[in-house]
Amino acid sequence: MATQAVKVKNGEGNAITGAAAGLGEKISRTLAETKEFLHDTRLELKQITWPTREDVVSTTWVVLVTVAFFGVFLWLVDLGVNRAVQAIFKKFGV
Repeated sequence: MATQAVKVKNGEGNAITGAAAGLGEKISRTLAETKEFLHDTRLELKQITWPTREDVVSTTWVVLVTVAFFGVFLWLVDLGVNRAVQAIFKKFGV
């Protein structure tokens, strides 16, 4: 049996070379877009007005006090609802 080799050509060269060229262009385009994104990100970060240490400390205390207040408040509400449900169950003998 004889085997025959078949050459496949497209307009730019063989199929493998064309696919590799397309992949190379895609990678270089992705790298350029990534570089541009990082550059734009650095520029945006320079425009941010960062809070002072005192601002961060004071707002942190506000958050902690608020969380503690609502934690105690919800605990008391839960305790009240629990006792009310127990009283209703006791009244109906459940």
